[in-house]
Amino acid sequence: MNWLKKITFAGLHQRFGAFKLWILTLITLLIISQIAYRIGNFYQGHQEKIIVTQNERLDRLYRLNEEQQSKINILNVELEIERLANQDAMENLDELEKQQYELKKQLAFYEKIMAPEKQAQGFVIDEVSVTPSASDNHYRLKVVLVQQLKSKRFASGHIEVEFVGSLNNRPATIKLANVSDLDSKKRGFNFRYFQVIEGDFNLPEGFVPEKIEVAAILPAKGQQKYRRLQESYPWPEEESSLGN
Repeated sequence: MNWLKKITFAGLHQRFGAFKLWILTLITLLIISQIAYRIGNFYQGHQEKIIVTQNERLDRLYRLNEEQQSKINILNVELEIERLANQDAMENLDELEKQQYELKKQLAFYEKIMAPEKQAQGFVIDEVSVTPSASDNHYRLKVVLVQQLKSKRFASGHIEVEFVGSLNNRPATIKLANVSDLDSKKRGFNFRYFQVIEGDFNLPEGFVPEKIEVAAILPAKGQQKYRRLQESYPWPEEESSLGN
């Protein structure tokens, strides 16, 4: 390679002359340009092939992503339909259970009237319910009394109701007659098969009820003998039927 070190522009100019040197330089530049152009075209073609390949790969990935997203959407719709179907089924099941419970209550109620052999007593307190209203400490009381068919006489008397609990952290008992417009006449009953006694009452502020004492008193008069039937029920946490 020492011969390359000896080549100088002045030496070439002296050897070939200015015109020939200019021609040689031009030819050299043309050759270099052509080689660079071909090399550039080769790399450009190679890069274009790589870009085309990458674009095709991206297109496949986009299509695959769209297909997967479509499957996910379909699965989400199916899942939501299944959830709604299960929700409807649960609601229908709850409704059927409520209907069955009500039918059992009605059956038990009429059994007490029509099938006296299934009950030890001819007169019973069948149901006691307390329903809270929208107003504070205001409730509605419902008492259902039943007499079975084995008794051909009318049952006559009245009920007494007491609320047992605490007032300002002290034991207290409040009578229904003192917190309601249900006087002795409205609390009275006279029936052969069944009777419903209803009315509103207000408990004093600070009173916390714990249980309800219900008594049905049938005084001795005529052929009716004195009887007193008393039942105790826990205070319901929410609207509830307290009967048997």
